[in-house]
Amino acid sequence: MNISRRQAVGMFAAGVMAGLTPGIRLPSARGQPTSKPSEFAGAWGDQGDGTYVNPIIPADFSDLDAIRVGDDFYAISSTLHMSPGMVVLHSKDLVNWRIIGHVVADVSQISPEMNWDRMNRYGRGVWAGAIRRHEEKFWVYFATPDEGIFMATAADPAGPWEALHQVWKTSGYDDTCPFWDDDGQGYLITTHFAREAANGLSYNIHLFKMSADGKNLVMDSDRIVHQSRGSEANKLYKINGTYSHFFSEVKTEGRVVMMNRSRSLAGPWETRQLNHVNKSVDKEPNQGGLIQLAGGDWWFVTHQGTGDWEGRAMVLLPVTWIDGWPIIGKVGDDGIGNMIWRAKKPIVGGPALTMQTDDQFNGSILSPQWEWNHQPRADKWSLTERPGFMRLHAFKPLRPDDLMHAGNTLTQRSMRTGADQVTIKLDLSGMSDGQEAGLCHFARTSCTLGVLQENNIRTLRFRNNGRAILGPVIHGKDLWLRSNWDFAGDSLFSFSTDRTIFTPFGTPYRLTWGNYRGDRIGVYNYHNRGGGRLCRC
Repeated sequence: MNISRRQAVGMFAAGVMAGLTPGIRLPSARGQPTSKPSEFAGAWGDQGDGTYVNPIIPADFSDLDAIRVGDDFYAISSTLHMSPGMVVLHSKDLVNWRIIGHVVADVSQISPEMNWDRMNRYGRGVWAGAIRRHEEKFWVYFATPDEGIFMATAADPAGPWEALHQVWKTSGYDDTCPFWDDDGQGYLITTHFAREAANGLSYNIHLFKMSADGKNLVMDSDRIVHQSRGSEANKLYKINGTYSHFFSEVKTEGRVVMMNRSRSLAGPWETRQLNHVNKSVDKEPNQGGLIQLAGGDWWFVTHQGTGDWEGRAMVLLPVTWIDGWPIIGKVGDDGIGNMIWRAKKPIVGGPALTMQTDDQFNGSILSPQWEWNHQPRADKWSLTERPGFMRLHAFKPLRPDDLMHAGNTLTQRSMRTGADQVTIKLDLSGMSDGQEAGLCHFARTSCTLGVLQENNIRTLRFRNNGRAILGPVIHGKDLWLRSNWDFAGDSLFSFSTDRTIFTPFGTPYRLTWGNYRGDRIGVYNYHNRGGGRLCRC
């Protein structure tokens, strides 16, 4: 498959080949719904003049944490039901980022429910975590709501990461962060959430000591350091001798960033709100990592937490210290921070680390922008059977014609710019009766444009949440499929048999948010009757 996308083109075989082109930075049309002031709508990231516009990545990089190591910055982002899990990014200036890998190579190690033969962890799986540098290694801790708390280490954040270790088999915990004090003692801070509580404070934030190797919790050290009706996003720092516990909390205005501070981990703690919800567009920068630059300035890498079809986009905000409190964004008259859409870059002159999208599939390993919907079936895909192609072998979905339960759907995050386009090339010569392959969008809802073969006849088929429209018969072996969408999230599919003339097909589809994920663009190939022969192209 060849995938190109002005967000990405690449190639698929065994019924499919594909490719994507990166989102170009164009202003949106007037009158479109916008998640930012109209003068910035459609603009994002590095503006090339020493400034940047939020979001710095207009795509779903949720539950962020970030650290500085020398002149390099590293961030992680939750991946939930996608595999590989917990994406890792790198930057030299906090504005331009590039994906360098993932922490969890096989998410079925977390639970068999995440495997292709169950696909039962939508909206769950790998939730928020934290990345730290300690004893010459990188450490990542995260929780899953059903399986407990996990950790892994690596000498290089790009990997390889050591085998995933389950710190605590439990349920109902999330948003973990490790912390090592000056004496070397390690701690883990995490939230336990409950549906009901007698006092109404159903979210308890716990602090545990850890064993010397960081692989176990000292259970009798457990103490609750905060209670509320909705507190998560834990990060723990020690700054100038003061312990600073960052967390998010649900207020009347929405979810905001809070901080507890104390001279002792035993308390008592002072508490202050650090930012406001951006009420004009209902956006909530609320989960992220606090970073000090080598020159002394402070910044907060975060996501906008109110879900929309682009997911929770990556945002960078300056930090101003006032009376020992790190206020996030533009300081208001009440001493609390507010959203900033445009600012000077923290570091000028760094390289532009363009986010990967396009793929020609000419390597032996999958490029890191790709993630599968749940853990893929390893014997049904290959980059080496036909060099330059992603070969997908069709097999039976868990439910007939159900994209959300069709294994080995290969995905990327959909970007939200002024204009986005993804084009894939499909090689159809290996198809058999009962098989469908094509291009899709999915989150809470789904939409597909694919080729269905029955009675040795290949027919274009568009499906919008299960409602199908049949199109023309496809006679050749090569087919190009395309999706275009705008800033508002209105998409339209088209197809071509010569890569030159594209004909729109199907009805417009509004991209959606669902299962704590923004829209995903993907390539699928399944066989309702369980077969599908090998592509001989």
